[in-house]
Amino acid sequence: MIALHEFDYIFAIGMIFAFLDAWNIGANDVANSFATSVSSRSLTYPQAMVIGACCEFLGAVLLGNRVSDTIRNKIIDVSKFEDMPATLMLGMVCAVVGSSVWLTIATRIGAPVSTTHSIVGAIIGVGIAAIGADNVHWGWSGFSQIVASWFIAPAVAGCFAAILFLITKFLVLDRGDKALRNAFYVIPLYFCFTTAILSLVIVWKGAPALNLSNKSPATIAAIVMTVVAITLVFYLIFFLPYVRRRLIKEDWTLKYYHILIGPSLWFRGPVPPAPAGVVSPVMDYYAGHGAPVQAIVAFSPMNQTDNDNEKDPDLKDVEVGDSGASNEQVQSRLAEVEKKEYRKWYTPLGFVQVLWRGITHGVNQDVISYQNGANGGFLAGDVSRRNANAPHYDNKVEHLYSFLQAVTAGTASFAHGSNDVANAIGPLSTIWLVYTTNNVSSKANVPVWILAYGGAAIAIGLWTYGYNLMRNLGNRLTLHSPSRGFSMELGAAITVVFATKLGLPISTTQCIIGATIFVGLCNRDLHAINYRMVAWCYLGWLLTVPCAGLIAGLLMAIIINAPVLGQTYSLQP
Repeated sequence: MIALHEFDYIFAIGMIFAFLDAWNIGANDVANSFATSVSSRSLTYPQAMVIGACCEFLGAVLLGNRVSDTIRNKIIDVSKFEDMPATLMLGMVCAVVGSSVWLTIATRIGAPVSTTHSIVGAIIGVGIAAIGADNVHWGWSGFSQIVASWFIAPAVAGCFAAILFLITKFLVLDRGDKALRNAFYVIPLYFCFTTAILSLVIVWKGAPALNLSNKSPATIAAIVMTVVAITLVFYLIFFLPYVRRRLIKEDWTLKYYHILIGPSLWFRGPVPPAPAGVVSPVMDYYAGHGAPVQAIVAFSPMNQTDNDNEKDPDLKDVEVGDSGASNEQVQSRLAEVEKKEYRKWYTPLGFVQVLWRGITHGVNQDVISYQNGANGGFLAGDVSRRNANAPHYDNKVEHLYSFLQAVTAGTASFAHGSNDVANAIGPLSTIWLVYTTNNVSSKANVPVWILAYGGAAIAIGLWTYGYNLMRNLGNRLTLHSPSRGFSMELGAAITVVFATKLGLPISTTQCIIGATIFVGLCNRDLHAINYRMVAWCYLGWLLTVPCAGLIAGLLMAIIINAPVLGQTYSLQP
């Protein structure tokens, strides 16, 4: 390995800003994907963080190298840098700087921009500054194809999502007393279909550890069908007896871990009488959306409450909004707890407490209450009126879809990690290639450690700052529920899967937002969509390419035209 040690500082800067770029992918793009699961209450915020971090990392490491080549090679003509590889290395550093700076600004102001747009715009800016606009691939084989995907992907994802939701409405949701019965027939089919999509993308992409990419169609079909069969067996043995006991028998004694003893639940005795106050074995997924708020039972396996004070045992006797406690009593009790919990930061225990609160700050956020609140300003619009006008379906049926949405969330996250990790590690892999080989070969394997580096940064970004985007979308765009969220996520995931197969770095942000809008329109009410938020999203997409391109291009132009540095990085012989 030939390392260009005279450019160690360039490599170090590239590593830092590639991490920042990937961090913003987690805080912006991945947060968009999980906003549906959290907003529909299918997953609590901490559950979404764990699933998102694991699936994003695995998707990036196992399947992330094909689209990385697209980012590097389809935008600019790398052969122009053969005489001066260091210039290409510098250009990729400027690209990740420009992309990460713009994404940081957009994430801070809550604009759900496309990270794909950002890095493409940054590379175009670098290419224009270094080798001129004529050497940027503007045709269908390069930038034009990617631009087309920006418009096609939301429409395709929206169509997939709308078809899924309309099928669900026709077969299940609009069937009145037969809705729950029909759901028990349809859910296993959706489970099998979802796992088939996930297994298919793994086989298509060919995970390095499995070496499946060159298998015959018959072998691929056999692998997919095996995964589907295993899923169906798991459903029949463990999941079906659990949800039957929970929803049909209304067994309020069930805990989430009882799913592991699923077969024995067929022979469990009669359900004991429920204590006073227990209304339903499932939570109200429409609480706070204009419908009468029902009791939220704490034993739901994916339960999430709307009252932060329930997390603290010191506040269990005082509930905000409880008719038995006045506003002054609640505030007084809150002040007592705050005084007790917050110790001086310079004491040993206080320092540990402050450090822990800083680490977990991104997880301890009440996203749903923020979405439903009136403090969203002009962009939020009239959330309560918009959500109250949308149909509210049976909570037991929605509860079945909440389990299914957890699977689709993981599928979408896995597909996202495989596709969008390229936005950060595509340029970084080029920097590493030039740094270690001193050539600009267009074909090179992306090291696994770079994929892991990008995947870890994405997970950290989601964990620490993803709430900022989540609370700005979700129910502020249209009403979310598990059945709707399942359709949105699976429609977006299917689109991303096909794009990954074709090697197209599409925008997952546009896929999920397109799916959300189309499913919202299935309410047959044009007012079911917050068009202010839609306009805000499109404004961010419109500004991303020129802003990221200007930052990266100007930085590149300043460096290569500087009197001293220009001699080092000049393309002239």
